[in-house]
Amino acid sequence: MDSMVDPSGDFMFESVVEIADANGISHKAPQTNEEWEQVRHRALILLEAPNLLIMEGRKVARPGEKSKNPEFELQPEQIQELLDRDRAGFVRRARRLQDAAAMALKAVDAKDKAALFHSIESIDKACENCHLHYWYPNDKRAQEAAKQEQ
Repeated sequence: MDSMVDPSGDFMFESVVEIADANGISHKAPQTNEEWEQVRHRALILLEAPNLLIMEGRKVARPGEKSKNPEFELQPEQIQELLDRDRAGFVRRARRLQDAAAMALKAVDAKDKAALFHSIESIDKACENCHLHYWYPNDKRAQEAAKQEQ
């Protein structure tokens, strides 16, 4: 997650944005072939990462690692227990990320900014749904925000 999914997700989230400031509303999206190619590389990472996440025997953290925000997040061993008890659910959630990344890849290949924006919303939703279930299920603010978005 730390080395592949998070940086690629962040890159995707910043690739197509609407910016409202004192100068009005502006849009940011890939313009050049090189910029589209960078977004494509990140979409490919998000497409393949779920295959790694669901590998049999994969652990959520190295031994001894602890949550950086224990007031909101579960500890790695708690997350691992949830994943082990709900493997089918975790695989299903990982596949939703993969489906959203496939949508993004299709949008990138078509250089369709609107479709890319829509697919990025799907990537965000796939990530957040998984995180709410396994990483920070006790975070009341996050749970409430997720309910309001539905």
